[in-house]
Amino acid sequence: MGSLGDVDRPQPPDAGALIVDLYELTMARLYFEEGLHETQALFEHSFRTHPDYGTHQAGYCIHAGVADLLDWMARFAFTPRDLEYLATLTDPGGRRLFDSAFLNWLGGIDLDGVMLSTVPEGRVVHAGVTLTMVEGPLAVAQIMETALLNRLAYPTLIATKASLVAESARGRPVFEFGVRRGPSDGAAAGTRAALIGGATSTSFVGAARDAGVAPSGTHAHSMVQVSMALGLGEVEAFRAYSRLYPDSCLLLVDTVDTLESGVPNAIRVFQELRAAGHEPVGIRLDSGDLAHLAVRSARMLDDAGFGDTTIVLSGGLDELAIWQIMTQIEQEAGSYGMEPEALIARLAFGVGTSLITSQGAPSLDAVYKLVALRRDGAWLPAVKVSETPRKTVIPGRKQVVRIYDGRGRATADVMALEDEDLSAAATIELRHLHEQDVMRVLSRNEIGKIERLPVLAWAEGRRVMAPEPIEVLRRRRNDDLERLDPGVRRMMHPHIHHVSLTRALWDLRQQTVAAALGATPPD
Repeated sequence: MGSLGDVDRPQPPDAGALIVDLYELTMARLYFEEGLHETQALFEHSFRTHPDYGTHQAGYCIHAGVADLLDWMARFAFTPRDLEYLATLTDPGGRRLFDSAFLNWLGGIDLDGVMLSTVPEGRVVHAGVTLTMVEGPLAVAQIMETALLNRLAYPTLIATKASLVAESARGRPVFEFGVRRGPSDGAAAGTRAALIGGATSTSFVGAARDAGVAPSGTHAHSMVQVSMALGLGEVEAFRAYSRLYPDSCLLLVDTVDTLESGVPNAIRVFQELRAAGHEPVGIRLDSGDLAHLAVRSARMLDDAGFGDTTIVLSGGLDELAIWQIMTQIEQEAGSYGMEPEALIARLAFGVGTSLITSQGAPSLDAVYKLVALRRDGAWLPAVKVSETPRKTVIPGRKQVVRIYDGRGRATADVMALEDEDLSAAATIELRHLHEQDVMRVLSRNEIGKIERLPVLAWAEGRRVMAPEPIEVLRRRRNDDLERLDPGVRRMMHPHIHHVSLTRALWDLRQQTVAAALGATPPD
């Protein structure tokens, strides 16, 4: 009998070309058989709606996942093992789904002929706006669909949640520690996205290393439980920890009784640390009425001479809970002789499950659609018509820009025909994405700046968008948020950022839809 080590365990297809839905391969074979597989095509990626968490909503998203997508593209290949598996697939009649000719072609494809432009990571993005453009051979670009959506949608969701958490925390540190409840290996992508979106650090050591940030963390309740089970008590657990980490001592104080045991014992150990020439970092509260306990604990620490120590709050937090905690502290601190803002300046927050799972909105409605096809030297618009207006494709080759007003505030994200010169226009007529009669006209004196959003990231078989440090991506997020209308940033009933089409692109869509339906386009 062989050992467990002899078992042939298949490796997950997390880095290869088999991150693909079957229908993409069946369509690719059809294109191959019809001689269309090398036809140049243009696909676009966007998402249809902002996350809605039930109790509140996001009025914007933070784009993330591009680096992971480009890494996948650099590794893209159908391996002999992949092709052997595909050769075994059959239809209900027993016929092979993929014949040898197609599989031979599939084994030889690469992404050398693909050009990919995308909105850089860390940028604020909005529903309905084209974020990524993929131009290349039809069959190859089609096969990229699943991996692209997989690599971009979840990180964008988590970066957005992190941004909301960070905004509720009012600039105070946010520590991410959700890996234990994240989606298996996908938690690494989620952690990186959380750092882009506003998390200060993470407890996930491997993700911290890869992101170039210092990991964060202290100890768990189990450390105190061990000491108590051995008859040594809570204070001896704190002492042992402080001896080992005298300059980074942050103690979890709610294992027994926060105010009667945990905080007083922490103060005793802090006094011993100070006597030995070290300064404590602070305490962590992980359960109970966190706002009330923060106020009471801060008062006790102040009275003992530790008014500059940090108070980390954790335990089931999300952006709404943090917002409520801040409000309660503002209302309650004064009754204990505390200045609310001074206390808030000492806080930090640990956020786990709700962040790594995007609790309340676990998926992003991201899509990847064909918008144009090149035949006989000309680009032909391609459209999908739907009775649900937001599902109707905006066809054609286009540019995507953000228009700022004279104050430097983002006033609209606009999609236009590729060859439109918006900078030279005296006025720009903006049409609602879907509503026939909703429009506005921007005059030249209302426009401060026009900025293109997607930039070239992949061409000629290699990435041309250089890897960027997390800190750069965070600054990009912060800069975009500063330029965003405050009403769009709020959690409760946020304003809708204007996403528009130019009149020329609106007309193209109307004409293309009418042609597909065999009707006359409306004015």
